[in-house]
Formats: sequence, C-alpha cells, structure tokens
Amino acid sequence: MNDTIDTQWYVASLGRTLVWARLRLLDAGTAEVFDSDGNTLAYDSDDTARAALFDAEFVAFDGLDEDDALARGFSLTEVAPPRADNDAALRGLMVQSLGARA
Repeated sequence: MNDTIDTQWYVASLGRTLVWARLRLLDAGTAEVFDSDGNTLAYDSDDTARAALFDAEFVAFDGLDEDDALARGFSLTEVAPPRADNDAALRGLMVQSLGARA
C-alpha cells in the first residue's frame, strides 16, 4: 500500500499572491507534492521533496510565526491552506490573491 501518513502545506509568496503546495508523506517512505498547476510530483523521499520545495522558495506553513508571515506580505490571521473535496477542486485554490493593501 501507499497510504498517506502525513500531510504538510508549503507556501511561497509573490507580492500579494500566495502559491500553495501540498506535501504528502507516504507509508512506503516516498513523498508526493501537489503543485499549483495541479500536478502530483513523486519523490523518492520526504527529504528530496522538501529540498525541491525549498529550492522553489516555498516554506513550511506550519513553521511560520506571525513575524515570518508578515515579512512575506501576509498575516497568519488572514490565510489558511486551501481545502477541497478532491484534487481537481483543490487545483483552482492553490494560487491565492490577497488583493491590494489598504
């Protein structure tokens, strides 16, 4: 089997736009990243998947504190990882515009 044992969210910020990536750790020791284009990318380990995310300037969402988030242009009180019933519906939520600043 290749069941999901953990799901983690990563985020990159481009101005007032957030780009999300979902990392799933699988019981076989491999990992999958669902990206903003709707692709599921397979990796041989969670370390390799995390390295690819870091290389693309993503950070772990659950590792951010409010100061880190503010430095990236958003507040933790205004954003949360996207949710949907399936990956097809999730794809449209993986890029999030925060709108203009007041």
